Amino acid sequence: MKRRIFKAVSLFLLFFTFAAVLLIPASAEESENISIQVPDMSQSMQLLILLTVLSVAPSIILLMTSFARIAIVFSFVRSGLGLQQTPPNQVLIGLALFLSLFIMMPVASQVNEEAYQPYKNGEITQTEAYQRAIRPLRTFMLKQTNKQEMKLFLSLSGEDTVEDYDDIPTEALIPAFVLSELKKAFIMGFMILIPFLIIDMVVASALMSMGMIMVPPAVIALPFKLILFVVIDGWNLVVKTLLMSFS
Repeated sequence: MKRRIFKAVSLFLLFFTFAAVLLIPASAEESENISIQVPDMSQSMQLLILLTVLSVAPSIILLMTSFARIAIVFSFVRSGLGLQQTPPNQVLIGLALFLSLFIMMPVASQVNEEAYQPYKNGEITQTEAYQRAIRPLRTFMLKQTNKQEMKLFLSLSGEDTVEDYDDIPTEALIPAFVLSELKKAFIMGFMILIPFLIIDMVVASALMSMGMIMVPPAVIALPFKLILFVVIDGWNLVVKTLLMSFS
């Protein structure tokens, strides 16, 4: 079991690292004119540039996966419960990362089999590896992108009409995907906050009717919200809904 988890995490990190290197060019045509090897630079300078790119690329790659929606929904759950630091940020971020690993594993496996392994074995060039690596990511993002956001960025980029999904520019697809993820996460967060808001209103009304104006309603409502969340198995429902939203 530990070996399977280590293999899965290694494949996910390998996918992030490989995508970070390959996704630097904005298009396949630009990648033909870009070379990673710079003969005029020393090895230390090349290493510094590579580390700088790798330090920025993971944040960009995370926006191209399911991580943003999951992390935002978890934040709404904690806010709805009225808890400030429970569960801690490390726990929520760690759970969001492993759920993203679970969701993106088919995409990572496809990138590894179709792009990284042939590129590692010298069977394809960097341009071909880029085209093969970006295809599964584009397919995933296209399935999760709303038409409204896609039309917005297509119109802003001057591509009002496209005949095929392959004609959609990647630089327009990524922000459209991010906006779609934010929209879906906020909708899910709104649905999560409604039951907690009802409990807060009932508790506040009860306290006012009893003349207990000085008692904070949040303090009295917190145990009731926790009991409700535990009874309905809230974490299971939230995680299940998140996973099904990506199917």
